[in-house]
Amino acid sequence: MKLFALVMLCSSLLFGAVDINTANKKDLLALNGLGDKKVDATLAYRATRCFENVNALTKVKGIGPKFIEKNKANLTASACKAK
Repeated sequence: MKLFALVMLCSSLLFGAVDINTANKKDLLALNGLGDKKVDATLAYRATRCFENVNALTKVKGIGPKFIEKNKANLTASACKAK
């Protein structure tokens, strides 16, 4: 069952980029290099503001340029909406 869930998560990345302004926890966990703590920090950051672009993810503690580079093809940032 775990293998099936992993395959489904990975396949979602193949068919579309993860929008960092709208993605849920499950979608963010599918990214290479994000664990529970970084996902929770990303969601907490996003609760009060939005990401202007993919590189703005580096404003979240623990996420750096190397993460952005590894996942750039799988990331997108939709237009910011007022919070």
